[in-house]
Order: sequence, then structure tokens, then C-alpha cells
Amino acid sequence: MTAAVLFENVSRHFGTVKAVDAVDLEIAAGEFFAMLGPSGSGKTTCLRLMAGFEQPTDGHIEIFGETAEGVPPYRRSVNTVFQDYALFPHLSILDNVAYGLMVKGIGRQERRKAAEDALAMVKLPGYGQRKPGQLSGGQRQRVALARALVNKPKVLLLDEPLGALDLKLREQMQEELKSLQKSLGITFVFVTHDQGEALSMADRIAVFNDGKIQQLGTPEDIYQRPQTRFVADFVGSSNILSSATCARLGVPAAAASLRPEAIAIGTSWAEQLTLPGIVTARSFLGAVNRVSVDCDGEKIIVASPAAMPVPDIGAQVQLAFSRNDLHLMEVA
Repeated sequence: MTAAVLFENVSRHFGTVKAVDAVDLEIAAGEFFAMLGPSGSGKTTCLRLMAGFEQPTDGHIEIFGETAEGVPPYRRSVNTVFQDYALFPHLSILDNVAYGLMVKGIGRQERRKAAEDALAMVKLPGYGQRKPGQLSGGQRQRVALARALVNKPKVLLLDEPLGALDLKLREQMQEELKSLQKSLGITFVFVTHDQGEALSMADRIAVFNDGKIQQLGTPEDIYQRPQTRFVADFVGSSNILSSATCARLGVPAAAASLRPEAIAIGTSWAEQLTLPGIVTARSFLGAVNRVSVDCDGEKIIVASPAAMPVPDIGAQVQLAFSRNDLHLMEVA
């Protein structure tokens, strides 16, 4: 099957800065794909290369089998939703949504009908005569989404579109975006620095750093089996056990990732690995207690369910965890 987006050894340099550095990437048709990473990691530049706002310094890009280098944005089968929405304040909501169709020369009646259908799709029927200034942030986000979808793109590019929303509305829109993508069946490429967004919505995630993909996989792979220290630290919080500690545990002497929620305090079974330690700090975080334990110089963080008793600071404890939860990885 032809890939929705294909990068072959793609680089984008700005002077001596390698914003994207020899990236290989294949995004499947109909996939909800997330590009996750900190500011300056290369994820947004990759999105701009897909959109046609940037051209590669080296390498080859295809969109549904068609070469993309040198093709302007308006001739690509993609549309972009930006973080700031970029709505025209003087136009009505209906005219904002229909603007792209007007540029394409679509007749007034046809484009207005298509815009009304797109607004209904994003749960804004009857809002067409309002102006952007009369809408909430979440409603303006939906308008921007409708304006992109009305052109029926094969690939929808979303550049941190939920970043300006408050937490509750952002979580609501995450569910709506995922549901909409499944119902439409088109490819979504979502750029974010928010690990929660990527983990909750994406079919697959590419974790970026320094212009390169550090790891590519399902949310479960990325979270449970990080390949590098950067991925383990960036996606969720993780304990990075030293090779010396791993050797003490009787596993291969290499750096390993161990998620805080995988550790139990004060209980062990024959098949589990254990580490003795002393509690150095604890804090209540609502659903869990965060407990810091010094295990012979190795600081281990435990996320213990709030319903479980928490040892006092200074208490000697035994930490227990499954060998399957200890993931050996590269040191990078």
C-alpha cells in the first residue's frame, strides 16, 4: 500500500543548524501519527516540509506516491491546522470555512453548502453568521479544523492545535479529534510537545530530538520500552538504573528504564526483583503518592497508589518489581 507520507534521508539545514537531520519516516494511509519532542527538536520543521512551507536541503519526500519537492502548498493534497487558528476576524465563520473553496473557484452556493456541512461535522451547526471574536477558544479551534477539512485533504497536518486551550477543554478536544479521524478515515499528522496528547491519541509516535527520530513505535512501545535515555526521560517519568545496579539485580549490566508505577513498596514475591533502600522524601499527588527511595546511592522514585500506606521518611523499605518491567536500553 502506498504510504501517505514518505521521508527518505530528509534533511533541512538553516546555515550550520541541522533542524532535520537525515530522517527516514513512513506514515500509513488512515493513520493518526504524532510527532513528539521538545522545542527545537525538528518535529515542526518536518510538518512544514510535508505542508510545502519548507523545502528539503537533502533527501526525498512523497505524499501518496507523488514527489513533493518543489510542489507549492496549494498543489499538495494536505491542509494544516495551526496553533493560532489564523482565522480572518472580519469574515463570518461560514466565509472563513469556505475561503479555501472560494480561492479554488468553487461557486458560492456549493462552497456555502460544503462549509455548512463542515461546521456540522465539528459540532458547530448554526454558527456560520458569527465572527471569530464571538467564539470561545475551543469553538475557534473547531472552525480552523472545519476550514481545513472542507477541502477534503488526504493528509491533515495539525501543528499543536490544542496548545492554547485549558486542560479540561484540551482533554475534550483530544477525544473529539480522535473520534473525527476514525470516522473520516484520513491521515492525521499531529505535532505536539505534550506526551499525554501523543499517548492518548496516536496510533504511532515518532519521538524527536536534535533533528533526529529517537524512537518510532506505538504509544505502548514508546512508554513501556524506551530505547534511549532521552525517550525514557521525556515520555513520562522514569527511573534510569545504572549498569552497576542492574548487575546487583542479576540482569545484564546495562542502563535500564523502570517506571515508578511498576514498583511496589514492602511486598515481594519469588519471581520479582528487589532492592533495599531508605525513604528520603514523599509527596501526595492526588491519585498517587510520590516516594523517593535511596537504594545504595541510586535514587528511585515510586508512584504508590494513594490508598496504600506510605512509609515515613527514614524508614527502611524493600522495593519489588517484575523483571519484565525493567527495560534494558541504549545509554544515549
